[in-house]
Order: sequence, then structure tokens, then C-alpha cells
Amino acid sequence: MFPIHRPRRLRQSECLRRLLRETSLSRDHLVYPLFVRPGHKVRKEISSMSGIFQFSIDSLLKEVEEVSKLSIPAILLFGIPESKDEKGSSSYQKEGIVQKAVRAIKKEFPDLAVITDVCLCAYTIHGHCGVVKRQKSEDRSQKSEVSIDNDETLPLLQKMALSHAQAGADMVAPSAMMDGMVKRLREGLDGNGFEHLPIMSYSAKFASHFYGPFRDAAESPPQFGDRRGYQMDFANGQEALREVALDIEEGADIVMVKPALAYLDIIRRVKEKFSIPVAAYHVSGEYSMVKAAAQKGWLSEKEIVIEILTSSLRAGSQILITYWAKDIAGWLK
Repeated sequence: MFPIHRPRRLRQSECLRRLLRETSLSRDHLVYPLFVRPGHKVRKEISSMSGIFQFSIDSLLKEVEEVSKLSIPAILLFGIPESKDEKGSSSYQKEGIVQKAVRAIKKEFPDLAVITDVCLCAYTIHGHCGVVKRQKSEDRSQKSEVSIDNDETLPLLQKMALSHAQAGADMVAPSAMMDGMVKRLREGLDGNGFEHLPIMSYSAKFASHFYGPFRDAAESPPQFGDRRGYQMDFANGQEALREVALDIEEGADIVMVKPALAYLDIIRRVKEKFSIPVAAYHVSGEYSMVKAAAQKGWLSEKEIVIEILTSSLRAGSQILITYWAKDIAGWLK
């Protein structure tokens, strides 16, 4: 009989702790979400997201300069358009807000990776992520699932992604949760000379109550009903794996789990099942909860944030989309 070796828990100095650490957070993991809107010298703080702003393009460039100096490798760009309609037609215009912002950013900061969100919710007057089917009842005030015309939405998303690519985006990120959206985007990009452009799909995007502050930031709350009809039930795990598998089959280069903190098990399962980079979106509700508690003095923001984001890496993600990106980059310096 050989004696059973029971490893002792050694008292570790800080240097030894660093040496033995299994998961390390770095700036290389970070993507910083930014919101751009029309206007000049606009830097409007979002009331429900302390320290996060909507920017006009001139102000956005100053913010991006700071991001670049902090060695954050990428930003994720969301647009707030000047006009909205039923089908979100301003989302794919050459002179749309995101398209102009991408051109301006790439001109000044060519080495920064610019990822663009591809969804119609901020561009439609109803705030839904696709073309809404005509409802039998005229009463749209009830909180209920809304039916989206999937097939009519897909070409609009394709046009939006292509317009972002033509403006100079380095990656597109479809978030509408429409069936077949990755395939349609891949076809549109490949057919127009953008075979090299990667797609980061919001593959496992849950119908979450953590999104509330984002809807203030993007000015995209649903004007009737809710998004449960096309976003995933937060109780389902196997469904998430099926959605990820379909997106990979259709041509996704990176898959995303959104939100992150309450879905670490999904991140782990995706990472174990698929050999593809996994992104985790630490969403507005996560950010605002910690900010509010920190402002009350109930917890230490820096330590909590580092712990939260490290847990996401430990679960299996390698890309962290987070509103704390600038803070983390500063702390890690």
C-alpha cells in the first residue's frame, strides 16, 4: 500500500500566489462597449450606468484615444440613430451613425479593433430586434411575447453588417437572435469581398432581466410586449448548446454567452463542447448593481470586479465584453 499524498495548503507569499495562479486577467481579454449618437460635443452620462456615456463622434474619438492609450485591444460599437422606423432602415445607411463612427475611428486609430453590433432594436420605433408581424389585437400594451418575421428581418441584418464592413469594421457581432442570421451575414460578407471578416455571434443570448440599464444607454426599450419570443429562456441549458452548434455550422468564428455572471455554467459547457473562442458579455445590470453597492460603501468595487471577470475566464471565456474595461486596464497597470 502506498501512502495517500494529501497536498498541504501552504502559506503563500504574494509572489508565490502569482506563480501558482491558474487564471490570470489581462488587458488582452477586454472589449469596451461604446455608444455613439448624432450631435457635436455630446458626452451624456447614462443615468442608470454611472460612468458610462453616450458620445457624439467628436467626443467618441477622445474616448477612443484614452482606450487606445490603455492598450485595450477592441471596442464594441452601438449606435443611437437620428431617426427610427418600423424596419430600422437607418441601420444600414452609408451615412448612418455607426458607419460614420467606424470610418472616423479607423482613420485615427487604425490598429484598434472595431466590432459593431448588428441588431435593429435601436433603429426601430417599436424597439424590437426585427420586423414585427402584424398583430391580430391592436392592444400592444400587454407584456407578452412579440412575434417577429424572421425571414423579413434577415436581409436587413445582412445589409447592416455589410454596411459596417464597408465602413471599415474589423468584426461584426449579430445580436438579434434570428434563426439563420449568421449564415445570411456570412453569405453577404463573402459575396462582397469580405471573406476575411470574422463574425462574433450572440449565440446564447438569454431573455434576461439584467439588460434594463442597457436599454437606457441604447435608447431601445420595447414599446410593447417583450423579447422572450426570440431570446432564450434563462432556465434552458441544452438549448444554448444547440444554438451555439447552429451558429458554428453557419460560419460563426466566435460565440458569445450573454449575460455572463449568472450563466457561468453555460460558458463552461460551451467551452468544453466546442473548439471555438468564447466571449462573455458582462452586461449593464451586472455593472450597475456593483456600481450602486460600491457607491453605498457596501463592497470594494475593484476587488469585486476582478473576481467577477476572473470567474468568467475560469469558466472558459477568453473575450470579456465589459463596461469596466477602462477601470481594469488602469488597475492592471
